[in-house]
Amino acid sequence: MTATKSKPVELEDVVVKFVGDSGDGMQLTGTLFSDAAALAGNDLATFPDFPAEIRAPHNTVAGVSGFQVHLGQRKIYTSGDMCDVLVAMNPASLKANLKWVNQGGTIVVDSSAFEQKAVEKAGYLSNPLEDGTLSGYNVIKVPIAELTREKLAKLEIDKRLAERTKNMFVLGLMFYIFQRDPQKTLDFIEEKFKAKTMVAEANQEAIKAGYDYGESLNGQMPVFKMGPAPMEKGLYRNITGNIATAWGLLAAAERSGRPLFLGSYPITPATEILMELTRHKSLGAKVFQAEDEIAGICSAIGASFAGSMAVTTTSGPGLSLKSEAMGLAVITELPLVIVNVQRAGPSTGMPTKSEQSDLMQALYGRNGECPMIVMAASSAANCFYFAYEAAKLSMEHMTPVILLTDGYLGFGSELFKIPDVNELPPIKPPLADPNDKNFKPYRRDEKTLVRKWAIPGTEGLRHRIGGLEKTNIDGNVSTDPLNHQLMVNIREEKVNRVADYIPLQEIHGEPEGDLLVVGWGGTEGALLSTVKRMQDEEKKISLAHFNYIKPLPKNTREIFSRFKKIIVCELNMGQFVNYLRISLPEYRYYQYNKVQGLPFHIQELMDIFNKHLEEK
Repeated sequence: MTATKSKPVELEDVVVKFVGDSGDGMQLTGTLFSDAAALAGNDLATFPDFPAEIRAPHNTVAGVSGFQVHLGQRKIYTSGDMCDVLVAMNPASLKANLKWVNQGGTIVVDSSAFEQKAVEKAGYLSNPLEDGTLSGYNVIKVPIAELTREKLAKLEIDKRLAERTKNMFVLGLMFYIFQRDPQKTLDFIEEKFKAKTMVAEANQEAIKAGYDYGESLNGQMPVFKMGPAPMEKGLYRNITGNIATAWGLLAAAERSGRPLFLGSYPITPATEILMELTRHKSLGAKVFQAEDEIAGICSAIGASFAGSMAVTTTSGPGLSLKSEAMGLAVITELPLVIVNVQRAGPSTGMPTKSEQSDLMQALYGRNGECPMIVMAASSAANCFYFAYEAAKLSMEHMTPVILLTDGYLGFGSELFKIPDVNELPPIKPPLADPNDKNFKPYRRDEKTLVRKWAIPGTEGLRHRIGGLEKTNIDGNVSTDPLNHQLMVNIREEKVNRVADYIPLQEIHGEPEGDLLVVGWGGTEGALLSTVKRMQDEEKKISLAHFNYIKPLPKNTREIFSRFKKIIVCELNMGQFVNYLRISLPEYRYYQYNKVQGLPFHIQELMDIFNKHLEEK
């Protein structure tokens, strides 16, 4: 492959989106493109966007699948708002995504897919490649499917396989446009399909064909150049939030010395945590795919009673089903990590779309006074650290923890610097001493109110726990009203005292000013990007983004007192802001809410924040 004849346009960052029919392989294309960007040293964030329908009709808007990647030679916080380059494999994908392309952006289309029948099925009255619909964009028409078939004709493979490799032609073309060396991807394909040499050769030839096609246009194809981003030295991986969560749980099991048990039922968008942990039986992970959500959490509670680091994973509908068993974990004071990868509801809702609407359920969605630690991860990479922290707090404080992530984090990916597990904070479960002649199941540490974790079958540690209220210290079944009041108070205070063991809340920006933006969970990237941009314009704006929700960090009240205005931004109708109104009622809170199954866009946030800064 010879050097390009086009003059590269240097970019600081760019948003690229691959879209096509569900069977067009856009997720794989986007993933391989992202991996190549990571190998080139770019920072990145990605988000796959696929339909909820399992088999949506071919060439329809309902069946469009996409993969967006934001890469740059600077720190990247989000998968991007509007895209600069759109690759559309059919009319339906163009129809569904044209509104997300910047004016003047580049659109690469498979012109061979724009037949009249497909155009009409997508909802167009005329061919958008010919009727002026795309005026204002840099449109590159490439007969991708046709060129792929021609290139692979010499291999004597069936037409179906040739058709399926057109996404690799696209990948090769994008490698040319972004001046990426395709060799490592070619090597990856050879290794992946070493048992299927014809499949490997077909995909490799399609990549080469796409690259060569771009090169053959003698400067007519745009070419972009992007240097590496400044990053600390270390071993990196492009990782999704779900995989990062699984790895964080594995690390916590190793550091705590407690075997990992996961009892779960598959549910979008949390299933990948279950799938990832099944791959690590060599690390001692025990994974049970239960018949339903209730069996999943109950098996985990049983494993916790038996001394395992117990986990159950789910999404919003599954969290509802687990609520009674969560109460059992609270009253027995057993450690349990409950991961809720939130999606748009209610009911089945939009199972492949992201939302932050389960916060009130996490805080209060159980019968009785049933306090639990509630935390939220805020990026795909830090899902690792907050899964680890959730396990640490749960075991050390002998109480369940709900870790909230969401579909945006779980499915999205970013570069993750793999840490040395031995350098992570130690985890010290309060295991009961079998030599303690005065063991009582509910005798507590005076400072933390934490009871000892007694492993059943250990001589001298016989005890009773269960769903009925127990007496403090002895653990005998009790219906005494004063004892119940005492135990309710203790369980609540035990969770409140966790505030002494979590970090103080940080502020991005000056510690005082005109406007404090408040967020939590997976909105951090968009909020931080917006606030940084406005700080560059010398606006007196800062961000407090919360990962610890119950209890709140101890300095929350102090932070809020230093700002003239507080605006809370959430992908729900106002759940965190209402929790703040309950917890810290002395402040006036403004709010901005969005419930579209879509993340915040930087420009919409800038408009809202500027409006509040301009108002007295």
